[in-house]
Amino acid sequence: MNLFSKLRARNSPSPHQRGQVSVHGNVGTAVAATPVSATHAGPDHSSRTGRLSNGLKEFLFQLEGIGHGHLLDLGPARQTTITFFIERGYKVYTEDLLTTWKSFLDADEQRVREFPPDADRSEITPAARAERFLENTLRYPADTFDAMLLWDLLDYLDGELVSRLVARVTSLVRDGGVVLAMFHMRKPEAFHRYRVLNAQNLELIPAQCPFVPQRIYKNREISDLFRSFRSSKTFVGRDQLRESLFVK
Repeated sequence: MNLFSKLRARNSPSPHQRGQVSVHGNVGTAVAATPVSATHAGPDHSSRTGRLSNGLKEFLFQLEGIGHGHLLDLGPARQTTITFFIERGYKVYTEDLLTTWKSFLDADEQRVREFPPDADRSEITPAARAERFLENTLRYPADTFDAMLLWDLLDYLDGELVSRLVARVTSLVRDGGVVLAMFHMRKPEAFHRYRVLNAQNLELIPAQCPFVPQRIYKNREISDLFRSFRSSKTFVGRDQLRESLFVK
């Protein structure tokens, strides 16, 4: 039995049917697998032009030869992105991590406002909040995914969550798996979501930002976060966006 057969038999999260996507909502709420459709994946604006992405090209190059695998997209579900990878034999899962984190924080702030004056507040430190968030988020078995789209999420997350999230990502990606992440080289003037247009281009979709950028990561800081990955490659665009590829 090969590696992927074992993975499907023991660890793979549902669904197992070809051409389906698992979409997760707020913390602790998993929506049952549903067929890919515009209803779940958002509108498809195929007439838009894209941004040439060397990071995406390298990401796809690294995936060559894997065959049928599992991919996790940590941005909102986009029809074109989902279809692109399903057509290449991947089972695609999505979790809109920024939205989930925002919902968690809003609910936590409401809960804190109801605390009595003498309540123990040790569980609402940034570190404790990050731990509690991850207790119910990205709860997949280790070594589940062959590929992960992290996008530029780390630029917008609290530092206490970032280190723990990267550790979780590391555990979820199998040996030989690949992660595509992006980092801004200066404070971004606008917030964007991403979707795959084709094998060479991404579309940057303007969106309302749930958080202000938290920091601009230096190369050494990025290398330290992903130190458990055996290799990395970075492409810098004219728009000051670094596309980083990490192979475990």
